[in-house]
Amino acid sequence: MISRHDKILIGIAASLLGGVVLGLVTTLQFHIGIFFGALVATVFVYDAMFRNPPLPTGQPKRMAAAIVWHAVLFVLALAVYFG
Repeated sequence: MISRHDKILIGIAASLLGGVVLGLVTTLQFHIGIFFGALVATVFVYDAMFRNPPLPTGQPKRMAAAIVWHAVLFVLALAVYFG
């Protein structure tokens, strides 16, 4: 039987593959399709890490630091992409 986290891994892979297909089949540029696929995959990663983690939840400060770190990475990726 497939566990919840196996389904999340399948969702991440399907999102990234969907982004590749979107970039190849439509008039969007390839890297934009991959970017959209990665944005969708981020929802699955967030669900697996913070909403339903496989281990007991950690300290609130550690969770806040992880959220801030990922927000900084996201803003940096947008700055590099659009800047």
